[in-house]
Amino acid sequence: MRQTSLSVDLETAAACRSYIMRVLVITGAGVSAESGIPTFRGEDGYWRNFSAAKLATPEAFERDPKLVWEWYSERRQRISNARPNAGHEAIAKLARQADEFLLVTQNVDDLHFRAGLANEAMVQIHGNIFVTRCCRCDFRRDYNHEHEDVLPRCPGCAALMRPGVVWFGERLPWSELQRVENYLDRGACDLVVVAGTTATFGYIINWALRASRCGGELIEVNPEETPISQFATQLAREPAAIALPRIVDATVSYSH
Repeated sequence: MRQTSLSVDLETAAACRSYIMRVLVITGAGVSAESGIPTFRGEDGYWRNFSAAKLATPEAFERDPKLVWEWYSERRQRISNARPNAGHEAIAKLARQADEFLLVTQNVDDLHFRAGLANEAMVQIHGNIFVTRCCRCDFRRDYNHEHEDVLPRCPGCAALMRPGVVWFGERLPWSELQRVENYLDRGACDLVVVAGTTATFGYIINWALRASRCGGELIEVNPEETPISQFATQLAREPAAIALPRIVDATVSYSH
């Protein structure tokens, strides 16, 4: 497969169609990391000497819900204090220019939304950290710092409530999966951008390949090689906050 490096704007523009297009963007933790949100990898993967990956499990919550909630409370505060970066803003700009657009993000923060991307154009496949939901029934509510107890309980059934995220070992939310599937079923994409994800989950690769199945451009934005690199038609070996604004500006200007 043809694969080149995205080193200058004109290369990107030449790779893209000369009209506003159908677009799929997939983002991972690397995009939010540039806003100061810790990932689950390396030194960022630890909190009070606990492995973040081991805290984000149903078993950890069952064993010590107070500890897990303390961690998520700190994460919520850190995200609230963070700001969207140039990568988030570039994606929102691309969404405004495309005929059809969908962002699938593995990030549970609200930075894409605060950058100007409507909820209707976004699927948070791993959930939303600012939602609190019941462990037993369907009750859920948006996070309210002033009224959130250390160990919140459901007002309906009195069961413990938990963050509205997908933990390791849990299934992806069916309703959000269907939104992605419906978008892909309606047709192939002219442009697919995969940014800031290690692409270790098979569904990320599957969605990217299905979306670009009819010859669409598949651009990977990641400083490191990932399992999706071999399928990409264009590679940007830079952080998303640097590469995405250039890619989007070139794509939008060329499409006009």
